[in-house]
Amino acid sequence: MAILHKATIVPGKLELLAVWLPTRSWFDGPAVEPERVAAARFDDPAGAVGVETLIVRAGDGPMLHVPLTYRGAPLPGADEWLVGTTEHSVLGPRWVYDAEGDPVYRAVVAETIRSGGHEAAEEVLADGATVRREPSLRLRGSTAEPGDVSGDLTVVRTIGPVMAMGATLTGTWDGDGSPAVLVILS
Repeated sequence: MAILHKATIVPGKLELLAVWLPTRSWFDGPAVEPERVAAARFDDPAGAVGVETLIVRAGDGPMLHVPLTYRGAPLPGADEWLVGTTEHSVLGPRWVYDAEGDPVYRAVVAETIRSGGHEAAEEVLADGATVRREPSLRLRGSTAEPGDVSGDLTVVRTIGPVMAMGATLTGTWDGDGSPAVLVILS
């Protein structure tokens, strides 16, 4: 279960993405603050890393899959994956990474795909009370036998038709009922 704090985050995730997305080779959209379409969380078994999958759209560009991880300290050797830093009013400074380069994300998503798992339940903690929140993105792993895949993860960035050769993580959200392939495990 993902415990989320009702907090102020400066700069916000979308503000960070507005600067970072145009620097990515796979980004084909205007350099504007993206709009959040849907999101869901995964659980880090150790409870130390926030793991979130975002679907965003920048202006009239395509919908994009942007997985992020949130850490309380820099991830050694991962400077190329750093999206930016932010100040969380409850947790303090956070280092925000493109999750594709984070070993926690890669392990959690691979296991979700292999096991046919799904997104984490979300609980928001505010003023000492916990309230369950439904994720706006529903994620599903397709299942795979350990011998069926080598463990190579491919993060699909642009939402659209994909010929998936391997086991997959798919997502659905309100307004788009057909599952979108987000990650391929081959």
